[in-house]
Amino acid sequence: MGLARFIVDRWSALNYKRAFADPAYKQPSREVFPGAMRTWVPKEDRRRLASYTLFAAYAHNQAWEIASIQDHTDASARREFGDPAMLVASITSHMLGRKQTITVPGAEDAEPSDGTTATPEAQHAADVQEKLRAWAKAEHFSLRLQQSERKAVREGDTIYLLGLDAAKGRPRLSVIDPGFYFPDLPDNAGDSADYPDRIHFAWQVDGDSLTGTKDKLRRLTFELGPIGTRTISATAGPRPERVPAYDMDGITPLMTGGDVYDPGTETISRQYPWNDSPSTITCYLTDAEWDLDDIKGDQDVHTLDYRYATFLTRDDGEVLDHLDLQLDFIPAVHVPNSIPEDGHWGESSLSTLLQLFDELQGTDTDSSQASATTGSPILGIVNPGDKGSSRRGEQKKIRVQPGMVVEMAQGGNIFAVDTSPQLAELRNKTAELQDRLSLNARMPAVALGSIDPTKAPSGFAIDLSYGPMEPLLDSMHLARDDKYSLLFKMVQRLYKAGQHPDWPGPVVDVQLVWGTYKPTDKSAVLEQVSTGVKSGVMSLETGVRLLVEAGYPIDDAGEEIARIQSRQFEAARALADATGSTKAVGDFLGIDINPDPPPPTPVLPPATNPADQQNQGAQGSGGNE
Repeated sequence: MGLARFIVDRWSALNYKRAFADPAYKQPSREVFPGAMRTWVPKEDRRRLASYTLFAAYAHNQAWEIASIQDHTDASARREFGDPAMLVASITSHMLGRKQTITVPGAEDAEPSDGTTATPEAQHAADVQEKLRAWAKAEHFSLRLQQSERKAVREGDTIYLLGLDAAKGRPRLSVIDPGFYFPDLPDNAGDSADYPDRIHFAWQVDGDSLTGTKDKLRRLTFELGPIGTRTISATAGPRPERVPAYDMDGITPLMTGGDVYDPGTETISRQYPWNDSPSTITCYLTDAEWDLDDIKGDQDVHTLDYRYATFLTRDDGEVLDHLDLQLDFIPAVHVPNSIPEDGHWGESSLSTLLQLFDELQGTDTDSSQASATTGSPILGIVNPGDKGSSRRGEQKKIRVQPGMVVEMAQGGNIFAVDTSPQLAELRNKTAELQDRLSLNARMPAVALGSIDPTKAPSGFAIDLSYGPMEPLLDSMHLARDDKYSLLFKMVQRLYKAGQHPDWPGPVVDVQLVWGTYKPTDKSAVLEQVSTGVKSGVMSLETGVRLLVEAGYPIDDAGEEIARIQSRQFEAARALADATGSTKAVGDFLGIDINPDPPPPTPVLPPATNPADQQNQGAQGSGGNE
């Protein structure tokens, strides 16, 4: 037997498990991890798949089953109280925050507070932001996010898959288990910045002896390649497939509408609506099945022989044999839990803590057994002489139960074995291990909810206790920010690929803003904002943003600012005195102020001479007489 191999990789923290890494080859046990050791699984992926199963077992209180298979012993008495699952839930919830917001930079400028007209770019940003939020609501993105991130924290990786649904008129979002994900990474893949040009999603479908179906391997493949001529579905042959489409002469191959052939470079280019210049690349989709009997021993998921494949057919009749999706990107996003250090894969938040969990489970098991002997103590009964024995030298065993009365002979004695000190020591050991777990996981007791609220220190001390966790969450956010920005870019591109009429304009950058995870004193934040805005050291926009982060029910910051300003009549009067502009005051209050028109000039009778008035009066009286 040769020297044992020494392997350092993303999963080497699990090498202490004999079931995960045998001493010679560091490969998982086929008995414990049969799914990871299937013949079609590449050797470089076996440790990764086995680690996913191991992490899931710990999170579901099933580590005892792995120990039982590994050691061929009965481990059913092992106690597991959910510590790994609790840690995964805590890290996931704190990393996501209370609320996640889809934000397009520049959208806040769509409604200027100074009364000016918004730029077309700001209006487009606000329009895309509103539509993406509507898409996220229709696709239950918040639920998908929770589902996906729980996998990432627990197993180290997660995958989103997008596809355009013509019937629903929007891109659909799916979360794929990382155990089905097989990227075709180059041998020298040391930089995770470049996404592979070919990926597979593969899983085994068990056969049914009643129907006579065999075990099969199903594989979905997305790959980028040069744009080719047009193909059509052919179902009349022995199996469905795609064949080239020709002109009426049967010789000239046809091209997809809009494609341009360059005879100089012998390439076909296509203008995608989200690019400034034509591209010669497209994405092909293949969905096929293989009988396991047809897969040779030297083949894996990357090198399957298409001659033995059965291509599946889509609902619209298109055969999925290198189907041109008319996209220049693979509509999948791989999200690692941590910043990849050795290529493509992330690291589980449980990876370096499994030995601590084993110690906790062992201590909990010992405590359970010790509490049984403490609650039902071991009793010794001393009989005088040989009385009470059935025969000389033979001890009589009595089963002791709660409420049981033992009648003693004269001179007899009874004593109990006290195991409570050992139980107390085991409990102290459990508390020590929990403190070590909190330290190594960088999750303080206040974040795990294990602190007594009646003994909580001041708010400032609680805020300081989050210090070790902040770099952890910053690193996790850094590993995800670009991934979610790419996901929302793909959503915009898929809408454009489907020629949706409500999605004109360019593709814009999008951010997923994480919510706050710290407990907030709302009254203190409200007082801080009120004082800051009133004294002029804080803008109203900043104050409303702080209120949103504190958890106040403000759906739209811009609308909230407009409502606040519409009631600030004293500030409006000061603005009128400072500017003398009625328009500025109307814009500030959010109303249309039309000043009253000046009153019309009264029309008076023409003025006359007083002497003439007297003469006219005298003449009038004489005539009357």
